[in-house]
Formats: sequence, C-alpha cells, structure tokens
Amino acid sequence: MSADFKKLPALDRLLAWPQVKALTAAYGETAAKDAARAMLATARDEIAKGANADDLAKPAILGQRIEALLAARFSPSLRPVFNLTGTVIHTNLGRAIMPESVIAEVAAAAAQPTNLEFDLATGRRGDRDSHVEAQICRLTGAEAATVVNNNAAAVLLVLNTLARRKEVLVSRGELVEIGGAFRIPDVMARAGAKLHEVGTTNRTHLKDFAEAVSDRVALVMKIHTSNYEVQGFTKAVPEAELAALSHNHGLPFVVDLGSGMLVDLAQWGLPHERTAQETLADGADLVTFSGDKLLGGPQAGIIAGRADLVAKIKKNPMKRALRLDKLVIAALSATLRLYEAPERLQQEVPVLRLLTRPLEEIDAVADEVAPALADVFGDAARVETSACNSQIGSGALPVDLLPSRAVVIHPTSGKGGWLNRLAAAFRALPVPVIGRISDGALWLDLRCLEDAAGFISQLGELNLPGRKRS
Repeated sequence: MSADFKKLPALDRLLAWPQVKALTAAYGETAAKDAARAMLATARDEIAKGANADDLAKPAILGQRIEALLAARFSPSLRPVFNLTGTVIHTNLGRAIMPESVIAEVAAAAAQPTNLEFDLATGRRGDRDSHVEAQICRLTGAEAATVVNNNAAAVLLVLNTLARRKEVLVSRGELVEIGGAFRIPDVMARAGAKLHEVGTTNRTHLKDFAEAVSDRVALVMKIHTSNYEVQGFTKAVPEAELAALSHNHGLPFVVDLGSGMLVDLAQWGLPHERTAQETLADGADLVTFSGDKLLGGPQAGIIAGRADLVAKIKKNPMKRALRLDKLVIAALSATLRLYEAPERLQQEVPVLRLLTRPLEEIDAVADEVAPALADVFGDAARVETSACNSQIGSGALPVDLLPSRAVVIHPTSGKGGWLNRLAAAFRALPVPVIGRISDGALWLDLRCLEDAAGFISQLGELNLPGRKRS
C-alpha cells in the first residue's frame, strides 16, 4: 500500500505542474494549495479502498479534480433558476423578482458610501427609517412608519413593545402556521405576550371579543390567514367593528396583513386583496406587511399607523437587531417610488407583470418551448401542452388560481423514479429548471418563463435518465 501511495506526487511537485500552476494564477496560491492538498488526501483514501494508484496519479486526473473543486468553491451558492413551478411568488425561490430600476439603485448604494444615517441638511446623525417613512405614510395614509427585516419580525416587535407580559386577543381561526413550522402562538410567546384565543376555528363573533376584554389585555389583533382559507359555515368580525370595540376599551387594534398590498389588484382582473390603506381607514391603529410578496420589492417588514405607537416601537432595543441595511432600504425606497405612479405598475413591477400576463402570451411561449422539448426527448417521453392553473403564492390569496399553460412531459416507460431523475436532471442544468411532478408527469408551468430562448439554448445539456451521452 505504501508503494502505491508513493505513486502520487508530493504537494510541491503537484503545484509545479503546468495545469495546476494555471489554476494558481486563476484562483490564488492559498486556494490552489488547499485544493491540491485535499485532492491528494482524497486520492490516498481511494487507493486505500482499492482504487488504481496509476490512474489516480495521472496529471490529467488530478488536475481535473483540483479544477473541479476550485470551481465549486468559487461558484456562488445563490444561482438564478427558471421558476416553472406554477407559483409566482415562491418563498423557496426568493419570492419577488425586483424591478430593473430597483436593482440599479441597490447597485449604486452598494458601490459607495451613502447617507444611510446622516442628515445632509444638518450634518448630524440621521434616522435610516427616514428614507422610506414619508413614502409609506403617503401611500398608506399612516401617521408614521418603521421597517424591519421581514413581516414576522414586524409582528414580533409590535407584540414585544405593546403587549409584553399582557394578553393579546386573536380569533382562534387565525392562529396560522406558515412555512418552516413558524407559528403565531410561538411568535407571541417569544415576544413575551400571552395569547388569548377568542371564538372558534370557523366562527368568531364580536361578542366573543367583547367578553374577553379585561385589564389584562393589551391589544386586539387580526391576522391574515396567509396560506389557507376557512370556508363553509364561517363568521369573521369585520375590521371596522373590531377597531370600534378596541377603541371603546382604550386598546390598540393591530392587523397583520401578511403579504400586503398598496393598490387594488381588481383593476387588473385579479382577486381583491385588502390594502394597507383600506385597513387603516377602517380603524386599525397599526398594520404590518411584507415587502417581498405582492409589493414586489425586497424582503422587509413594514409597520405603519399611529405615530405614538410607532414611536414606542422604534424605541424598543430589539429594533436595532431587526433593522434593515442600506441595500434593502435602497431597494424598498425604489420599489415604493414606483407606487407613486400606479398607472405604470403593471409594466414596471415583475410580480404584477407575471400575475397579469395574458394567456395568449403564455400560449406563444408554449408553442416555442414544446417542440424544442419534444426534439430532446424523442421516443423517451411524450411532450404535450396542457391548460393548468398557477397560484399567486407566499400567503397571498391562497385559494385563487390563475389560468396558465404548461408543457407536460409523460415518460413512455418507467415510473416515479424516472420522473424524479428527470426533475434532478433539469435542476442540474446551467440555469436550473424547477418544475413539479404531478399525475405521473413533469409539469413546467410557463407563466413565469420570460426567457424562452435561454431556456431552449441549454436543453442540449440535459442528461436524460437512462440515456448515455454521446
């Protein structure tokens, strides 16, 4: 065994090989030396397990392995993908695609110092919220606003500030769990507030809230049910009535809007989602909502409403831990600026453009993509175009679907294992393709495919299950 080990080059000799010297020039001496050392250790392990030492010691083999390791280490972990899942605002795929104008402002803020917390007029320290607060107030009608790193943080901060060691009244039908087993009761507990459930899962009346009010209660809260909807024999208390009850007892009324929106989606033929403006107009003292869902901007949590309550929230020590950095503030401000000209939103905000994409346009993409896929699969699968339904996603309008078109790939032989390997092969493309397996086929919903040419150009690299590359 020791004789076989000696067939491997010493580290210094390996680093002197021309192909490894080229890698040193490309990736740096430290990284190349570390990769070479790792490859020698791997080769010794393989020889110990019976691998052929003569093959492993070849310069071409070791050089290729070192290059592959360095390429993997220096490749970004976050990669663009084609979202063909049928979910437009997909949490696992990064939610909203930001507008080009927003991306440009983020790049500018990243490239140089900014006046993040510097008041240019006075020359003194400023407030980073000032870059977005006036915009939020103008667009929502709120007296004041503040921002944190996501809507869950917004809810946590509001509860910790206004209801620590006291009770919060919430309808039992709104005790939601969102992705990653993130539950509202757990958030309340971590915030130091005590959940007081009101009513039943399917029906809650105003009297249920009225009977629960006591001197132990700090606020009344309404929570967007996010990714589900209770249907059938149901009853929910309108926000205006809850606001009136809360105010009669001197309690703040807080509404977690979840996704949140600043314009009426119905103008584009989409289902109506209550806006922050409507909620505040109905008497809510505070609203919280996300920046990276229907709003179409960066991940952020927006808190808007009464000035005295926002002032208390901003003084909470937790606010610093949850604050936004300059890049997110730049992105959020640029996104909000687009809402100052709502007549152009459909064209300028990618989320709204994709949600309102005409079916005829999606059909044209299907006519382009389906033949290309059929050529790739040959007799290995049957490729057809089918009507399907997309969903908005990320807790927005959970039961409302959008008519769409998909390319459906049916295997001519093989079962679920073949489809799983096919889905993996699509994910292994230079720009990974993410679809969904359903009804014994792989479905590629085309609503979000705007670069059909780019999609088609990489199909030649698709490694089909059971087919050897030539």
